[in-house]
Amino acid sequence: MAHQTVVLNVVGLTELLIGEWSPHLAALCNDASLRTLKPSLPAVTTTVQSTMLTGTPPREHGIVGNGWYNREMSEIQFWKQSNRLVHGEKVWETARRRDPSVTCANMFWWYNMYSSADFSVTPRPMYKADGRKIPDCYSHPSNLRDVLQHELGQFPLFQFWGPGASIKSTRWIAEASMLVHTRHDPTLMLVYLPHLDYDLQRFGPDDPRIHRAVAEIDEVVGDLVKYFNNRGVRIIVLSEYGIETVSDAVHVNRLLREDGAIAVREEQGLELLDAGASDAFAVADHQVAHVYVRHADKIAKYARFLGGANGVELAMMRDEQRAYGIDHDRSGDIVLVAERGRWFTHDYWLDDRRAPDFARTVEIHRKPGYDPRELFLDPALSAPKLRLAAKLLKKKLGFRMLMDVIPLDATLVRGSHGRLPSSPEHAPILLTQREINDDRAELPCEAVRDVILSHLFDV
Repeated sequence: MAHQTVVLNVVGLTELLIGEWSPHLAALCNDASLRTLKPSLPAVTTTVQSTMLTGTPPREHGIVGNGWYNREMSEIQFWKQSNRLVHGEKVWETARRRDPSVTCANMFWWYNMYSSADFSVTPRPMYKADGRKIPDCYSHPSNLRDVLQHELGQFPLFQFWGPGASIKSTRWIAEASMLVHTRHDPTLMLVYLPHLDYDLQRFGPDDPRIHRAVAEIDEVVGDLVKYFNNRGVRIIVLSEYGIETVSDAVHVNRLLREDGAIAVREEQGLELLDAGASDAFAVADHQVAHVYVRHADKIAKYARFLGGANGVELAMMRDEQRAYGIDHDRSGDIVLVAERGRWFTHDYWLDDRRAPDFARTVEIHRKPGYDPRELFLDPALSAPKLRLAAKLLKKKLGFRMLMDVIPLDATLVRGSHGRLPSSPEHAPILLTQREINDDRAELPCEAVRDVILSHLFDV
């Protein structure tokens, strides 16, 4: 009989953040084993989570980043949600083979749609034909969504991501997780708690404003630990990556644009990246970028060109990617890693007046890369909060409205991740209530799968 286990994913948590401002996490450390994790490359959400849940590197599970270029469709696709994109057996499937009675509830870990988990909840806004984006979530079974939103109110999507991102969304996920556990009593529960991620990227890990964010997430973790301890559930706390200070960005697509590699299509005076017509372009993802090259005989040329660019530490072609376990067909022909203190933008325009209209909005699917500037209101706007409130009111009244309140200034971002940690104190961690029979100084993220199984089955 499997023992009930919960995995709390406190995004961005490192050993340095546990202390005065996090008494519940500090108390947990006193009763648990703390280990440093070595994340997979890139150290980003979907890649690391997939590595943890399958016990395999990206070359096997195929999640080479939060998004990649679909070569057949000539489209860049970010933040897709189907679990069928993740190759390999997931930890709950392995557990179910050992004990068919095992059930799993996945609360907001990524690739959470159409999986074999028994219960799942994940963000899924409604996109209306008039341009509105209405907060909502997707669940399996489908009526679980209705139960949760009846009990807790509408899922706070605009506090989950964007300039309004706050503890409110993390609190909602935590309360939903407790409700699901009370009603369905799953054997294994995965809980995603993203709050630290926001201010660590906004301000950087050394800014004193982080103390408040640490205290807020610690309170939520304390409530969850108390709840699961009372139910006799074994608790694992982990993080996917640590966030390091950054001071500037590398505009890799602008370098390629200036070299003549990037093609754009003009629409009403604005420029759209034409990936299928470009000789080379980058899909930027925090501190890692996948560069896709149209003609194989030019890969080495662009690797040399980008490898010598200011702010680029590594430019790896396929053979070099093998050492990092990221040599998969979805990977770029070249994988770039930024120098410490830098991150990659997706920007390809050379004049901000020609940037596409969605560049200044929260638009996670249309941008050719991840954009942490979506956490900010543009400081160049006069009364930005008032402007945002007025736009939201017009949207509620049914008017079409461009929410162009996001800045283009890359220097606003003070924290990033994606590189392998520069030191153990910047690494993600694993807290367990059971001893781990592995004496390696750093546990690879692939080992998390076996740690979960050991909690379930006492092995």
